[in-house]
Amino acid sequence: MSKRPNSLAHGLVDALTQQILLGTLAPGMKLPSEGAIVAEHGVSRTVVREALSRLQASGLVETRHGVGTFVLHREAAHGLRLSVDTALSVRSILELRMGLETQAAALAARRRSEQQLARMRQALDDYQQALASHDSCVEQDKRFHQLIAEATGNTCFTDIMQHLGDAMIPRTRLNALEQGEADMTQLGQLASLEHEAIYQAIRRQDGDAARAAMWLHLSNSRDRFKAD
Repeated sequence: MSKRPNSLAHGLVDALTQQILLGTLAPGMKLPSEGAIVAEHGVSRTVVREALSRLQASGLVETRHGVGTFVLHREAAHGLRLSVDTALSVRSILELRMGLETQAAALAARRRSEQQLARMRQALDDYQQALASHDSCVEQDKRFHQLIAEATGNTCFTDIMQHLGDAMIPRTRLNALEQGEADMTQLGQLASLEHEAIYQAIRRQDGDAARAAMWLHLSNSRDRFKAD
C-alpha cells in the first residue's frame, strides 16, 4: 500500500527539521523551491506544502509572500511554537482564533481604512474566482483574515496571524489531504458566505456584528473540520 499523504508530510518534516538542526539549512537560508523538494524527496506538491506549513507553525521557518521560505534564527525559533500534527491541534488553533479574531474583527470594523476595505474585497473576489475554478483558495482565505488583523492597527494581531501562517486554515493541514474535491468545494462555499457576512459588517463599521460574524465563522469551521 502507498503511504498516506499525512505520513509522507510527517517524514518530510522530520527530514527538513534534521537539516535545520544540523545546520545544513542554516538560519537565514532560503529553503529549496517547492519543485526542488518534490524532486529530491519524491513526494507531491501537496505533501511539500503540508510539511512547510508544519515547519512554519513550529517556528522553524517563515514564508515571505512572493519570495520563499527561510530558516529562522534560533532565537526566533524558540518563540511561540504550535504543533499541527493532530486534530486536537486544529481544535486548539481554532479556539485561539475564536478569541483573537473576534476582537480583531470588531476593531477592524471601527478602524479600517477605505483602502484596507478594498483589499479585503479583492481577497474575497479572488477567493470566489479560485473556488469557481476548483483551484486552492487557501492563500486568498489566509489573506482575508490577515487583512482584518492589519486593519486593527495593532501589530500584536498581525504578528500572531503571521506566525500562524497556513496553520490557521484547517483544510490545508488536515482535511484537504483526506476529503474529496466535491466536499472541499462545498466547504469553501460555506466559508465564502461567512466571509461575506464578516466583510459586510466591517464595511458598515458595525463592530458588534463583525465580532458575531467572525465567531460564527470560526465556530462553524471547528464543527466542519470535526476539531472538537
